[in-house]
Amino acid sequence: METKLCLNLEKFVTRSNGIFGKSGTGKTFLTRILLIGMLQKSKAVNLIFDMHNEYGWEGSSEGATRKVKGLKQWGQSRVAIFTLDKENSASRKVPTDFTVQIGYDEITAEDISVLRATLNLTDLAVEAAYQVSRRFGRSWIRQLLETNDEELEGKLAGANIHESSLQSLKRGLRTFERLGFVVPQAPEDAVRRILSHLDRGISVVLEFGRYRDVSAYLLVANMLSRRIYAQYQERAEKARANDTPLPQPLVITIEEAHKFLNTEVAGKTVFGTIAREMRKYNVSLLVIDQRPSGIDEEVMSQLGTKITCLLDNEKDIDSVLAGCRGRMS
Repeated sequence: METKLCLNLEKFVTRSNGIFGKSGTGKTFLTRILLIGMLQKSKAVNLIFDMHNEYGWEGSSEGATRKVKGLKQWGQSRVAIFTLDKENSASRKVPTDFTVQIGYDEITAEDISVLRATLNLTDLAVEAAYQVSRRFGRSWIRQLLETNDEELEGKLAGANIHESSLQSLKRGLRTFERLGFVVPQAPEDAVRRILSHLDRGISVVLEFGRYRDVSAYLLVANMLSRRIYAQYQERAEKARANDTPLPQPLVITIEEAHKFLNTEVAGKTVFGTIAREMRKYNVSLLVIDQRPSGIDEEVMSQLGTKITCLLDNEKDIDSVLAGCRGRMS
């Protein structure tokens, strides 16, 4: 293709945007080009949840025949690589700036609600999570996993939780025990470290290493983004009240976007909130997905620019073209 396409990247980051296409059609390459462009030309910082370790230090071409430079090699001091899996990063000879660990006490019932489908939880099991967290506070997951059933029954007396729902919840939470980055108590607050970099104009790429399971991705991306967005919301409201500059624009990049933004969970995740609030607090999304039809229609309607590679499913094509003039021609 010889046609050149010019983008005003300063305006591009003022709305949430999407990159769509079948697997293997070049979404990762397009995303990498856009992220490097934003790094060089826009005033925004990026937080990239890198599920497949393609954006930080280096990525691979289709078929993994050659390596291509990632954001760190292009941006140098303006990019930091965080990792959930230090061993994996070391084996790939990737220089990292921080190892992210998440404590059980940081995970809320709201986080579990978003993971309902991937943890195979019933609606009653999700409701049990809310009741247990209200009873035990921040230590609710540890109490649930470490207390035997008989003692737990006594502690939850009067909570009106059915035994089968409680056991379903416990089975789902056992998934976290297989995630090496989830620990009883994190030695350092990952959100504080991420914010300290973003505040200095340094974009952050969070690599997932070997933890490519969708439940790990949903947990980490939603939980960290929710807390970071809350900080931006507070800062923006203070800035407006005091007539001072708003925080530096932030773009959050997520893959497998339909997992966060489908009709069932879009109203529960922070990403649905960000898409609908139209950059009210200087935070926007860059969503990457191969199944745009799985994304809630209201969210799709809020995306400013949609960059689309090959799609051959009619529902996906209709979803991307929704709202476009002359789309049937």
